[in-house]
Amino acid sequence: MVQADDVRRPDVTSPLPPVGRQTFTVKNPSENVSREIDIEDVVPMVREEPLAKTPSARPMTEEVEEESDKVITELSVDVIAPNPDQPRTNFKADELDELSTSIERDGLLQPIVVRPMEDGMYQIIAGERRWQASKAADMKTVPVRVIDVDEGKALELALVENLQRSDLNPIEEAYGYKRLMERNGMTQADVAQAMAKGRSTIANALRLLELPEEAQQLLFEDKITAGHARAILSVLSREGRHKLTQKIVDDKLSVREAENLARLYSGKPNKSAASRVPMPAAYKSVAKTLKDVLNTNVKVKSSGGKNKIEIEFKDERDLERIFDELVKG
Repeated sequence: MVQADDVRRPDVTSPLPPVGRQTFTVKNPSENVSREIDIEDVVPMVREEPLAKTPSARPMTEEVEEESDKVITELSVDVIAPNPDQPRTNFKADELDELSTSIERDGLLQPIVVRPMEDGMYQIIAGERRWQASKAADMKTVPVRVIDVDEGKALELALVENLQRSDLNPIEEAYGYKRLMERNGMTQADVAQAMAKGRSTIANALRLLELPEEAQQLLFEDKITAGHARAILSVLSREGRHKLTQKIVDDKLSVREAENLARLYSGKPNKSAASRVPMPAAYKSVAKTLKDVLNTNVKVKSSGGKNKIEIEFKDERDLERIFDELVKG
């Protein structure tokens, strides 16, 4: 076997002769022989070895460039700014205080997602609450993941992130869908596909924006529920909606109570209360006679064209007594 130490290389400090073929001697110890090798057959192979095969010299591919967008880095809190189109706008003070205390103790464990802006600032896509809490904890820098997307995509990502975390109340969610449709020229079907939700879900959410302003504010502050909101929307007149909203707050109505009152304000019949027809006098007379004969309570009921008699008894012995009276009669 030829080993590197067995090769007697030419003296590179001396200039090679200008003409003629250059050779050097290779000795094979196992065979105790030597042979001459043409240097022109060897040097080209050394010179043509691709530099790109060396890991440190490998050029960055498109895949590597894409992965670079996912690298987590540190940025000063002062170069980060909130997104004015951020879907979530209601940040509870007590939750911010708790998060700030946690960050002060353990640091920010989840990076903030931002996008670069032309003025050198970075706009928040997801994590504004974490950014606010970090500032309150006097953090100078925070971990971030920088992704380069346009305004429309940033809004879509922010909405998806908040919905996945269930951080949005119904009004914030509805306004998020509306902005997405207006900014990106999307239909309800487009939004439903982007959010992985049913089209009816998007339509019902957007309908909440038809609520009176005070009802929207109450829903935003979690003082009424989406069920209350739907009851309010079932009232056709604007005056009726205002009236029902106030009644829900003043009397602390349940959703079921609000729905029943909504039917009243809308002039709709209450489906749960069937229309009652006055009971014939004969029915009452028979019930009274049976009560006297059987010496127990007897009721005659009539509903929807169906009539029945209810006879009350205490126990098995009393039932046998009533049966004997009926058979004897």
